Amino acid sequence: MSELRPSSSELFADHFQEQLRRAGAACESVRCVDLSILPGVEADMGPGDDWPDLREKILACDILLVSTPTWVGHMSSVAQRVLERLDAELSNTDDAGRPAMVGKVALAAVVGNEDGAHKIVADLFQALNDIGFTIAAQGCSYWNGEAMQGVDFSDLDEVPDPVATATAAAVRNAVHLAGVLQDHRYPAYS
Repeated sequence: MSELRPSSSELFADHFQEQLRRAGAACESVRCVDLSILPGVEADMGPGDDWPDLREKILACDILLVSTPTWVGHMSSVAQRVLERLDAELSNTDDAGRPAMVGKVALAAVVGNEDGAHKIVADLFQALNDIGFTIAAQGCSYWNGEAMQGVDFSDLDEVPDPVATATAAAVRNAVHLAGVLQDHRYPAYS
């Protein structure tokens, strides 16, 4: 059996992580497509659910990057599943009554050879904001290849300058915002 090459979404996430590490952030990558994230909106859907371990990693992080391909103009079903499972966090609050994800920063990375990146980012950011994440200024980057063609991000020899510039701005702003939120928490809800 031949080894699969990394997906375009994974490579784009790696591009973000390179920038995050340069900015002093520790990074861990999790390929959700390799996990059994069961459907539902609870923190633990029972036996065989890999979400509880992933949830703990998200709770421990300051910045969450969601990297997704564009499939038929939308985010992947795996990215949608992550948002659905994060929905459970609305009722999970800290001692000050804040939802557990309040004070964390969200970034988005979208790749594809079809239109849809702006809509996907809007959908991701609206959901993540509802869950409690703070969205960094210019907090996304995307690469769209020519529509209906066979070139993917993974086929590129290097990241195009406009994409690299957008990623650098997203990372710079996210790292800054995460530092501000650590030093100045959102006010108590209760």
